[in-house]
Amino acid sequence: VQLQASGGGLVQPGGSLRLSCTASRFTFEHYTIAWFRQAPGKEREGVSCISTVDGSTYYGNSVKGRFTISRDNAKSTVFLQMNNLRPEDTAVYYCATDPGCEGKYGKWGQGTLVTVSS
Repeated sequence: VQLQASGGGLVQPGGSLRLSCTASRFTFEHYTIAWFRQAPGKEREGVSCISTVDGSTYYGNSVKGRFTISRDNAKSTVFLQMNNLRPEDTAVYYCATDPGCEGKYGKWGQGTLVTVSS
């Protein structure tokens, strides 16, 4: 199982970014995929998750209404559209397998850095 997050960068407050999570070496459509983030000096925080069973989506309270998760099984890719970004969203973002969207991350790869600053 290999997962690779990409799409991070520097953005001003109020701006948008779309992160991508590309998977390889496993049957992607069988796996529930989540995004979590890690900011310096802070605990890991679950951001969002999308179920492989029925496509249900879940969001952390801090990102509800601003972030949208989606998946394209044909391309083995999960997206995280992030709008109205805030400085507190600054972190390294990772995608991971997460059976049941319970925050019990299995496999994850290299993250992508998102910096929200003016």
